[in-house]
Amino acid sequence: MSNGPGFFRGNESNFGDIVRTGQEMGFPVYVVTIKDLKLSGEKVKGYTLNADEEWEQQHFPPPQVIYNRIPSREDELRPAVRRKINECLVNPDIRFYNPYFFNKWHLFEWLKQSKSTVHLVPKTRRLRGEASLQKMLERYPCLYLKPESGKAGKGIMMLKYQEDKLLPYRLKVQHHKNSTTYKGANIQRLWARIKSETGASPYIVQQGIELASVDNRPFDLRILLQKTKRGQWGVTGVGARMAGSKSITTHVPRGGSIEDPNKMLTAVFGSEMAPRIMNCVKTTAIVIARQIEKASGYIHGEMSMDLGVDAAGSIWFFEANAKPMKFDEPHIRQRSLERIFHYSQYLADHPTL
Repeated sequence: MSNGPGFFRGNESNFGDIVRTGQEMGFPVYVVTIKDLKLSGEKVKGYTLNADEEWEQQHFPPPQVIYNRIPSREDELRPAVRRKINECLVNPDIRFYNPYFFNKWHLFEWLKQSKSTVHLVPKTRRLRGEASLQKMLERYPCLYLKPESGKAGKGIMMLKYQEDKLLPYRLKVQHHKNSTTYKGANIQRLWARIKSETGASPYIVQQGIELASVDNRPFDLRILLQKTKRGQWGVTGVGARMAGSKSITTHVPRGGSIEDPNKMLTAVFGSEMAPRIMNCVKTTAIVIARQIEKASGYIHGEMSMDLGVDAAGSIWFFEANAKPMKFDEPHIRQRSLERIFHYSQYLADHPTL
């Protein structure tokens, strides 16, 4: 932690918002580290905000509900952390939700298992070698290469075949806020560059979808889904993210911008169609969330999701995140904090579900 006492890791300001909201709503709430979470004792060492808005260590009753915010995949993979998560999952006195980060490949496989979601998934394969990549490029002239465990657009590449060009194969590699394009006469020329970019990380290859765009800048929709006080999935909010002029993704850290989703959809589809598409996006997101939760085999209380709308108004699924980052839109942010406690209350009231 940058400016705190160093009690715990993770997004301290987010934890502060959550604790503050819980206190205002009358819930006993605290942050607990994996190390301090002793499941057999009478008391647990945790951290809460005192009247001066400072973090303070206290002893609390053991938790009834745990909202998992382990900050990174690397932390989650540590044996001690995995053991503690498993202990929580089998403990009859604790409701523990969102146990693990999602893997991109698993998400697409899960959605292909259901008739209600299979049509939302772009054609997706694991990156194996240049021959299968070439074959896929013959079917889809634009492909995206994405790390299976990626975050915030990191490591994404775009591969295009443009037959009218002298060097028809184009590989665009995303950097922090811009990108570099490599050109080649054949896929073999670019394969070495692809391999050096992917390293040992497993990658997926995905059909490129021509997204709806405004001023030649494509946008997608970021949906925050959370369970309500009735334990049902609901849409907390929808934001739009527009790609930066030099970026191949819409992620804000990569130069993307935050836009109003209704304005974006209206600009492309007109004022009559836009609300229909927005309603369809929301109902589709709920169908997807249900299928992901069911196929994962674990309880989830929230997830964020990236959905795209193509020029014809069809909806496509790109990504879901089990540990959503803060939404920048204030109305979505406030509702999201309250819903954490609505669902936690539901879990506490239904211990045997």
